[in-house]
Amino acid sequence: MNKPNIIMIMTDTQATNMVGCYSGQRVGTENIDGLAAKGVMFGSAYTTCPVCTPARSALFTGIYSSQSGAWTNNVALGQNMRTMGAYFKEAGYRTVYIGKWHLDGHDYYGTGTCPDEWDKDYWYEGANYLAEKTEQEISLWRNGLNSAEDLRANHIDADFTWAHGISKRAKAFLEEARTTPEQPYLLVLSYDEPHHPFTCPPEYAERYANFAYLLGQKAADTLESKPEHQRLWAEAMPTPVGEDGMYRHPLYFACNDFVDDQIGDVLRCVEALNDGKTWIAYTSDHGEMMGAHRLVSKGSNAYDDITRIPLILCPPTQNTGQRIDIPVSHIDLLPTLLDVAGIPRTAAMHGKSLLPLIEGQPDDHQDVLIEFNRYEIEHDSFGGFIPMRALVDDSFKLVINLFDSDELYDRKNDPDEMINLIDSPEFAAIRDRMHDRLLARMDEIRDPYRTYRWAVRPWRKDKKPEWMGSFRPKPDDGISPVVRDYDTGLPTQGVKTEEKTLKF
Repeated sequence: MNKPNIIMIMTDTQATNMVGCYSGQRVGTENIDGLAAKGVMFGSAYTTCPVCTPARSALFTGIYSSQSGAWTNNVALGQNMRTMGAYFKEAGYRTVYIGKWHLDGHDYYGTGTCPDEWDKDYWYEGANYLAEKTEQEISLWRNGLNSAEDLRANHIDADFTWAHGISKRAKAFLEEARTTPEQPYLLVLSYDEPHHPFTCPPEYAERYANFAYLLGQKAADTLESKPEHQRLWAEAMPTPVGEDGMYRHPLYFACNDFVDDQIGDVLRCVEALNDGKTWIAYTSDHGEMMGAHRLVSKGSNAYDDITRIPLILCPPTQNTGQRIDIPVSHIDLLPTLLDVAGIPRTAAMHGKSLLPLIEGQPDDHQDVLIEFNRYEIEHDSFGGFIPMRALVDDSFKLVINLFDSDELYDRKNDPDEMINLIDSPEFAAIRDRMHDRLLARMDEIRDPYRTYRWAVRPWRKDKKPEWMGSFRPKPDDGISPVVRDYDTGLPTQGVKTEEKTLKF
């Protein structure tokens, strides 16, 4: 079997603003930057949803979270969802997942139980990491390491961290796989860092003790022309940014640097193998607002600070720093990796392969859809249900906030997204065309939250409420039985307009 190996590396809460090759900031990402220098860097890649579980569900199923079941944190994937591991395992690959999973619907750490599609010998999610620690160590990890002094006083080194455990297992697997080169493998490394609780050796924290990240004008956004929920968010979760427009968080920056070094250890191991058939993909699930627009954490907005994520693909025959700025999405990653491996994708997937773009072929990638429904099912401390849909194209970003006012930003002339153009007559035609495309995309993917309310906006006078639509059967996902028509009980004949006349 002459199939390529694939290594997918992802971090948590690391948008483009925290990767040097994207931001130009000195944030300690030399190893990721080096990967970009040898591979293909996507300059306008976006998450499908700026919160952990929904973003991961799209990455690993190729289906938007609103339909995969995992539409918010701590809700599991549907039983009829196939993940990346299942596709590759069925194609003869050895499938190994090491690190944060966050898709079983249990809690942040997971159950510790390995799904059937992954190799249980290397499974290492949060619950497995906790099982190695005493209760005292767990309490220390979650709440007791809040400064460089804490880290040094408690003798924290790399061995204590989850990231190091992931890299250690990855290197062990790569050494084992070297002895069986005839079987291709998919290796996924899912790091929790630089996400809270920001645990790393003290020398990293000391390195960033006086580091400040310049946010520029975004730090002083009054939010006057922005949706009300953003102002409520800013009031409820005050930003630590001072009048100088600088964001200071030594441990976050330290863990950003530390996880890059852990990734670097694995990349050097891959380079040493030099097998000539290994693809490397790197991304992150979403970002952190870091005080931009007076907001912290992540949630229901589409600002680049949390939605524009790093995406780098490095083929075995490495390019010389190719950059592609056409908007692409997380939803495209699984179709791309399947394409790399020569595995057919199913009609149910919402994304498309990025290989044509990499190979310089004509491609119709134009619009990227971003969705958000709520942060977490357990509580409302992040605002509760705040549904949002956004469309990003090469020049503009349209954001529809179902229960709030909407947004339009000029990506070329206002990259900081300070000026909301939603009511600007000069941009009305552009806004309305994007709105039509957004509604069409929601309809195309069968977004279960679609309603005429997405269409009937205060600024869209030509739109009228509509009740009826077409019946469309579920696309083929490769495993489910045939969809049967409700009226006939026979296999569906496809799209049709439903007659709803009652018969007595």
